[in-house]
Amino acid sequence: MNSGELSMNFRKNCEGATRRDCLRLGLGTIIGGGLVDALRLRGSAAQQGTREAPAKSCILIWMDGGPTHFETFDPKPDAPTEIRGDFGTIATNVPGVHFSEHMSKLASSFDKFAMIRSIRHNQGNHGAGNHYMMTGAPPRIPVGCGAFVSFHPSMGSVASHELGGKSALPSYFSMPQMSRSGGPNFLGAQYAPFVVSDDPNRDNFRVRDVAVPKDLLGDRFNRRTDLRSMVDRMKRINEEAAGDPVTALDTYYRQGYDLVLSKDAQAAFDVSRENDKVRDAYGRNSFGQRCLLSRRLVEAGVPFVTVYDGGWDSHSNLFGNLGKRLPDWDSTVATLISDLEERGLLESTLVLALGEFGRTPKISTLSGQTQPGRDHWANAMSVLMAGGGTPGGTVVGATDRTGHSASENVLAPENFVSTVYTKLGIDPDKVLYTPQGRPAHLVSDPTPIRQLC
Repeated sequence: MNSGELSMNFRKNCEGATRRDCLRLGLGTIIGGGLVDALRLRGSAAQQGTREAPAKSCILIWMDGGPTHFETFDPKPDAPTEIRGDFGTIATNVPGVHFSEHMSKLASSFDKFAMIRSIRHNQGNHGAGNHYMMTGAPPRIPVGCGAFVSFHPSMGSVASHELGGKSALPSYFSMPQMSRSGGPNFLGAQYAPFVVSDDPNRDNFRVRDVAVPKDLLGDRFNRRTDLRSMVDRMKRINEEAAGDPVTALDTYYRQGYDLVLSKDAQAAFDVSRENDKVRDAYGRNSFGQRCLLSRRLVEAGVPFVTVYDGGWDSHSNLFGNLGKRLPDWDSTVATLISDLEERGLLESTLVLALGEFGRTPKISTLSGQTQPGRDHWANAMSVLMAGGGTPGGTVVGATDRTGHSASENVLAPENFVSTVYTKLGIDPDKVLYTPQGRPAHLVSDPTPIRQLC
């Protein structure tokens, strides 16, 4: 498999859902929305009251497809061969806690983050599991594996609604695409993520609608903005007409123009300003440089950034693929946490790494496939949480001896999402209202995980 094919596979789950599928479902405006549109839709949204909390921002590493808990953070070395798999284990720097052998850097820095091993739910397909873990709300109707589900606002959209609007930058980013349930639902498209689809690992990385096109640099760009100002002065509309959409559109074009010229915005996106040592530590690959960019965005005041990391749907060749992938992933995430700590940002930045579910205890081979893998499994999963006052070196809950099911301190997605909101100063018991006036609780069970708060 060449690198292009590998990259494409990492963007799909077993049902083959890609960004193109989103566009076919009419989500293109939200997912690929331009900055001017995002600013226009965000409008004059009122800021909601929040509680004092240590975290001001959140970086969510979304491991789309469902990462295996066995080969990452919850190995079972004493289980039978058909369960424990090919990888060995490694001791962390916290006595008695072991990770899979390819998680060596995170193992040596476990005192900086917590591991949740006891979340379970009953949604064993990608669409429903994604929605449940992204929102804390189970789907209200049965959902197919390949469905794009939006019954409830995502954590990122809620954070944008509750915490956003404090800088020129959009308050919710997703790179390089939006997860299928990462949208705003009834909150409205102004709280959808601004998607940075380009690859910051490329030498000519440019953020759409933020970077000035090269052919418009200098006098030509200024002439175009001067021309627009002249047109705006024409009495083509009644500028005092309340709610006039044309007047509003002009306002957001001006905001977009200001952002293009904002030195702070340009600096946030310019990963080339980082020294080579830092960029190398994150990893000279797409995932590594997106994690670096996420750190730069929270430094610039962005409340919520999702790094979409696809390709964890390991039905086949699990050990071959992960043997190559995990060392780099481990190094990048460990670097992100340590870099935030060294810059004094870890206490104010919540870092999460998870997917929609874990993988089956028994290694399997699907029809027509010769290399073994693990299938969907919602009874057990592992979630990494760092920063925002999270006590390092903490293990919350446990699975049974075969990794079949969460068995100690069993938690639900609602508890996890409530913990995220609590750390961000958002009341998980808050009631929002749809445009039709219907009440909607942020989370049906607003009980956070007390060991982590």
